[in-house]
Amino acid sequence: MNHLHRELAPISASGWEEIDKEATRTLKTSLGARRIVDFVGPKGWDYAAVATGRTEAVAPPLKGALEARLRQVLPLVELRVPFEIARAELDAVDRGAKDADMDPAIAAAREIAIAENRAVFHGYGEAGISGICDGRASEAIPFSDDFTAFPNAVASAKTKLRDGGVDGPYAVALSERAYAALSETTDGGYPVLEHMRRLVDGPMVWTPGLDGAAVVSLRGGDFELTVGQDFSIGYVGHDARMVRLYIEESFTFWLLSEQAAIPLIRRGDRKK
Repeated sequence: MNHLHRELAPISASGWEEIDKEATRTLKTSLGARRIVDFVGPKGWDYAAVATGRTEAVAPPLKGALEARLRQVLPLVELRVPFEIARAELDAVDRGAKDADMDPAIAAAREIAIAENRAVFHGYGEAGISGICDGRASEAIPFSDDFTAFPNAVASAKTKLRDGGVDGPYAVALSERAYAALSETTDGGYPVLEHMRRLVDGPMVWTPGLDGAAVVSLRGGDFELTVGQDFSIGYVGHDARMVRLYIEESFTFWLLSEQAAIPLIRRGDRKK
């Protein structure tokens, strides 16, 4: 038995397979940050912190010549989203149904994926996480609702990165709104998103939870996402109608070099 308690749930192997499949499908499309940063792990549920190699002087336990230093770490934060699946839908899966309602699992997976994306790009102070966009907020490049001009903002960000000695390849992380607008915008009949793909040598990454956009170097060694428990679904309890479940992960993010990204902020939006 492990901490997920899946073996206690009134869910068959085929039921678990369907739940996991739908959640995984959503996570794969929504986890934009993982396509841009260095990924370390998964290290396991019992992995607690990342050593930073730094220390802080603290008062020693005894007076005299004794010195004391406390090692600094980045503790992993646990995120969990509860959801429920109707037992009638699980029974339908066991009878071979291919249209069972797994929407609660999909919604939970999307919510936790957005939370991870947002922590990576905008930070999570309560968990000691500094975000990619926070590091260069003062260098942010504005863009307007005229998305035909958006490539100019990206080109300016690339220039700033290169002038700062940050090599490519470069990726562009895009909020849901920005990605949709670029997908729908043409300039002289040519899709702006295609123009963007010719402008940068890395991917255009749809990133739910991101505000605006960011141009990020993919040279490596600048951003590190460490995962203990990767996304997993566990069991809480059940009654005659519903099975109570949750999806969880544990992680931390280390902003090693804030110079390796430039945020793009929509004019009129406050900096986060």
